[in-house]
Amino acid sequence: MVTALVRVHQALHDVALPLDLDGVDQQRTARAAMIDQLEDYVIPRMMTIDAPLLAVVGGSTGAGKSTLVNSLVGARVTAPGLLRPTTRSPVLVHHPGDAEWFGQDRLLPELTRVEHPTDDPASLQLVASDLLHPGLAILDAPDVDSVEEQNRRLAAELLGAADLWLFVTSAARYADQVPWEFLKVAAERSTAVAVVLDRTPDDAVQTVSTHLARMLAARGLKDSPLFIVHEGPVSTEGLLPADHVADVRGWLDMLADDAAARTAVVTQTLDGAIRALTFDVHAVADAAGGQIEALGQLRLEAAMAYDEAVGRIRAASADGTMLRGEVLARWQEFVGTGELLRSLEAGASTMRDRVVGAIKGKPHQAERVAAAIESGLEMLILEQAESAAERAERAWQATSAGRGLTGAADLGRASRTLRPQTARAVRDWQQDVFEMVRAEGADKRAGAKMLAYGTNGLGVALMVVVFASAAAPTAAGPTAEEAGAGGVAAPGRRLLEAVFGDENVRSLANRARVSLDRRVDELMTGERARYTGLLDALELDGDATERLRHAARRVADARFAYQRDAQRGGGGGGE
Repeated sequence: MVTALVRVHQALHDVALPLDLDGVDQQRTARAAMIDQLEDYVIPRMMTIDAPLLAVVGGSTGAGKSTLVNSLVGARVTAPGLLRPTTRSPVLVHHPGDAEWFGQDRLLPELTRVEHPTDDPASLQLVASDLLHPGLAILDAPDVDSVEEQNRRLAAELLGAADLWLFVTSAARYADQVPWEFLKVAAERSTAVAVVLDRTPDDAVQTVSTHLARMLAARGLKDSPLFIVHEGPVSTEGLLPADHVADVRGWLDMLADDAAARTAVVTQTLDGAIRALTFDVHAVADAAGGQIEALGQLRLEAAMAYDEAVGRIRAASADGTMLRGEVLARWQEFVGTGELLRSLEAGASTMRDRVVGAIKGKPHQAERVAAAIESGLEMLILEQAESAAERAERAWQATSAGRGLTGAADLGRASRTLRPQTARAVRDWQQDVFEMVRAEGADKRAGAKMLAYGTNGLGVALMVVVFASAAAPTAAGPTAEEAGAGGVAAPGRRLLEAVFGDENVRSLANRARVSLDRRVDELMTGERARYTGLLDALELDGDATERLRHAARRVADARFAYQRDAQRGGGGGGE
């Protein structure tokens, strides 16, 4: 059982709930509470099953908890809070012979042990008293309805570490909502509970106690003992008359002296806590599964936005969209005006001759074409990156999980570094194209022609061919459909064919296209990483959900085996 509980504890730690999904706050709280109870009570208690019974005294503000604790012990061991809220450390009273059970490595290990009064809520004041029976420890907890959130949280944590809840209320406060919320949790977990109606006027005892008993029964606590502490004078030591608390003290002493009764209380509370744990874990596992699904959806939405951008860039850089405006003007200057383009209707050899003739001796025009292509391609990539960022942010903002992640991050625009990165990528691509042409022209047969037309001239011609690759004319000449982009690119194709031949031109165009696509992919992957990086940083473990469920099933199996052995007379064999 201890091994199974340790695995549940680890599995709960491994499960993360960072995304702001509906209902996640409740499951975050539940997960933290289960981890706390495993650390503070369940695992330590399973490992020290023979430790003294820990009765935690809890209740509403002004119910008289500290006075009751002092009266039960028979000495002033804890200071009543004169000012509200009381901001002091919890006090644990135990017999000196039981001190070993309450060291730093036992129950409530995160609380620092001290032996003096303190206002530090992160400390646990240990008070040894010979007046308390061995086998019993009493812990005075903060108010469950304190106006201080830290006090309320500590009170809940201490009650979660109790073998027995000694819940204190009064005639004026017994119907308050907050204490009953705690008692509801106790009933659901089968926690051992005793209720003390504290310092009640004699004329109100019958009415209030009857009503309180009905309320307990209606909420599944009909078997919980109900003690009445009559109103009486408080001594200078802060004690009630001994006979006023005799019933409560006698019952606690009986539990301390009777090992079987004490074990029954511990077993009841411990078993209830474990049973509730194995049930509640599945809601956290469901929430963790929802986190994985939401993360996958967010990742998909970011991918779709940038995949669409890549698709649009590839289409626009292949269907002739790039061969407009400044690029078209500089290209026509390079190859000749409309007269040359009209001449393409002539035969292939005539067309090639005119193209070649128009190209020679125009190195400066080639550089202008390259500059226009560089500017146009940069603009295309940047525009699509901006659109992708807007689409991705809009998709994420439509969900609470996405809104929680984006926060103040400026993800709706392309990154500030994209412009210089794009400029460098486009220049690198152009240099790559020029290098392809130069390497292809190293062949002796093409070398002379290369010298005539220049690497830059042939390079920009190849770029133009790439930009019209989706409408490239055939060897038989341009068709009606190719009269647009294909027609504009035809002079470049004819020029390249004149130098390298048809097969080599197709190879060059394919390699140039692959080089451009690769660089565009790298740029968009970098932009998308601004979104996916937020998801990766969450480090959600897709297997953690199933590990948690499996660990909970192991605990349930161990619990079942323990109960089966107990029924057969095997006692704690399943432990």
